[in-house]
Amino acid sequence: MARILIVDDEPGIRRTLKDLMQMQGYEIMEAAHGAEGLEALAADAFDLVLSDIQMPVMDGMAFLKKAKEAYPELPFIMLTAHATIERAVEAIKEGAYDFVAKPPNLQHFLVAVRNALQAKQLKKEHTRMKARLSRIDSNVPPLLGESAAIKRVKKLLERAAPSQARIMVTGEAGSGKELIAQWVHQLSDRKEAPFIAVNCAAIPSDLIESELFGHEKGAFTGAHKQHIGSFEQADGGTLFLDEVGDMSYAAQAKVLRALQENQVRRVGGTDDIAVDVRVVCATNKDLEEAIQARTFRDDLYHRLAVITIESPPLRERPDDIPLLATYFCDKLSKRNARPEKHFSKEALALLSSYSWRGNVRELHNAVERLIVLSEADAITADDVDLFTNPGSAPQDSISYLFDQHPRIADFREAAEELFLRHKIREFDGNISRISDAIDLQRSNIYAKLKKYGIKD
Repeated sequence: MARILIVDDEPGIRRTLKDLMQMQGYEIMEAAHGAEGLEALAADAFDLVLSDIQMPVMDGMAFLKKAKEAYPELPFIMLTAHATIERAVEAIKEGAYDFVAKPPNLQHFLVAVRNALQAKQLKKEHTRMKARLSRIDSNVPPLLGESAAIKRVKKLLERAAPSQARIMVTGEAGSGKELIAQWVHQLSDRKEAPFIAVNCAAIPSDLIESELFGHEKGAFTGAHKQHIGSFEQADGGTLFLDEVGDMSYAAQAKVLRALQENQVRRVGGTDDIAVDVRVVCATNKDLEEAIQARTFRDDLYHRLAVITIESPPLRERPDDIPLLATYFCDKLSKRNARPEKHFSKEALALLSSYSWRGNVRELHNAVERLIVLSEADAITADDVDLFTNPGSAPQDSISYLFDQHPRIADFREAAEELFLRHKIREFDGNISRISDAIDLQRSNIYAKLKKYGIKD
């Protein structure tokens, strides 16, 4: 719960602001002038200050200046009944986050409060992540977010990662499943050993065994030299099997044996090779449905999914979008050799209003597009509206799917969801008619609707 200090010499104004802020769920303290405000800041910690300018004993500008010397990261919103452009400019120069005229427009005022608190959180998260990254592999991006959904992921990581338990990461395409797997490795006692990632959907079924277990020279046509497989490469560390639901049934049996015996045998080889590997998997498929369809082994599933971590879709954590967009903006400006750019408050608010069906991957691509195409250093809401429009008709087009899902497995899932949504609209939600039209059993349709979160 955010703690806000209200500083105003009029008791009626303080009471009105206090009631309004408490209705929004904030904890409130009061002071009658700047000197009292400084005493309150010295005695307790606050996330935001709402301060009048015209006050006895110590006015708001003097209070702002002294408070900023001692608490430079603390955001201030200044309020005055005598608003002028000169006053606003002076307040911003002294470090105020925003300037609001009395009586404030309610909607504008509440947005200003939320934005100020969000800006403080951005700085706090940035500082914390910089400190954390200084102690770990700098190549692993931070797991950004303070939403309830991402906090659940972080809490599970804190408890599960240091163990040796196998972990299954589930979630939609582009939601950050591999990043979670990387953090499982980084937070474990295996972090000094290799982290090897294998995309099971990208490897042809006749080559997957060679990729995982290796092969001897001459084992098959084209095997001109010995190849060390992913299990051996990851010895002592972590093997990440991405899109494990796309692994062939034959390869699944051999993976199961490797997990049971902690041994692998290269294709064409005769010796068993001991390996010490922690396996982390990821999938955007419903593996229980795949088990029913006999395309995925039940015994392998239970070996892999000792602990399940769900990577939440971006639409379920919109409050994290400003954090992510700001982080991507900093990284991608440097990568694209652009001057350091930043988002306006309005631009971040607009980005946060989108549903982002392509999840974090789509947001990443959108930020890079904005960095390249926007002309000024500040990316505005107009830029976002011009160059980013994930909520519009292109989402219902094949070209949109091509753009957002470069891998065939992701494209297949997205196309199936789009197809079902169109049929739901076409037949006005009548499952029986849809079943007849698309030649799919009702039970399978219901399972797919659940999988894609189609509730209406």
